[in-house]
Amino acid sequence: MGKGLVTKKKIGVLMGGQSSERDVSMRSGLAIYQNLHDLGYNPALIDVGKDIVQVLKKEKVKLAFLALHGGVGENGAIQGLLEVLGISCTGSGVLASALAMDKEASKKIFSYHGLPVAPFFVVKRAGRTGKRGEKGKRQNEETDITGEYTFPNIPEPPFELPWVVKPAAEGSSIGVSIVKEKNGLTPCLEKTFSFGRRVMVEKFIKGKEVHIGVLGDKALGGVEVRPSLEFYNYEAKYTSGFTDYIIPPEIDETTFENTMNMALRAHRSLGCSGATRVDFMIDENNSPYILEVNTLPGMTAMSLLPKIAKSAGLSFNDLIEEIIHLALKE
Repeated sequence: MGKGLVTKKKIGVLMGGQSSERDVSMRSGLAIYQNLHDLGYNPALIDVGKDIVQVLKKEKVKLAFLALHGGVGENGAIQGLLEVLGISCTGSGVLASALAMDKEASKKIFSYHGLPVAPFFVVKRAGRTGKRGEKGKRQNEETDITGEYTFPNIPEPPFELPWVVKPAAEGSSIGVSIVKEKNGLTPCLEKTFSFGRRVMVEKFIKGKEVHIGVLGDKALGGVEVRPSLEFYNYEAKYTSGFTDYIIPPEIDETTFENTMNMALRAHRSLGCSGATRVDFMIDENNSPYILEVNTLPGMTAMSLLPKIAKSAGLSFNDLIEEIIHLALKE
């Protein structure tokens, strides 16, 4: 083993899985594994499947470097499994991971802490617990106490068009659509339900999209993304040449400092650990609105966190070693 390594423990790079973000996860995992190997660590590349417990034991993994995105890899499930097995892991714990993955829960927590979010409400698809009518058909009931409604009994959004429609628990902008006409909402909701039983409808914030990197308990910096497509969707994120990245963001210094401060507050409000990326829209009045916190941000060549870290003087290798250091510290 090389001198000066953060740890001599066997590191399992967990990637892949079965979520809709599997391809991105594979790329992140391979990049992390290669750099760990080059640095002199003892990594094992693990594609997470149903036999994950047996594989972890066989490989004698003592530290899991999570390169999973979406699904059970990011919603707290794998974090809980590792905790039960007594294996340390990078990133946030069970609760913070679950809260960050659930856009409804995280937005409510941000609001509680005085952090600005776009106006929204949640639509649920009726499930087995729904009430049935006299002929056995399900009755859909409005539930406006929590800002949730059961499809198709939904009100017209109380905020102006356009509207953003997204799954309540997906990442990488998967399943996100922009509705520009009122009659487009219902078919858009029907399509988005293929990603889960809860869908969020929120006001579209026109302005600049800025992403802030947080490492440990410090905001590293930010990047402004300018997609050539309508918005920063999956295709724009992972197709070379579809997006321009501006570092630092072209916003005034006061707004940038304010956004950095909000990112750190958002990270803390969910109880996050390690590295996160906090996404914002900065409207035309220079007011930031939090979109979400990513507890396992991408680590590919095109990913934003490594770009932000580089602007702060951290190489990809530095970033990886700091993430390991923070995991062991936790």
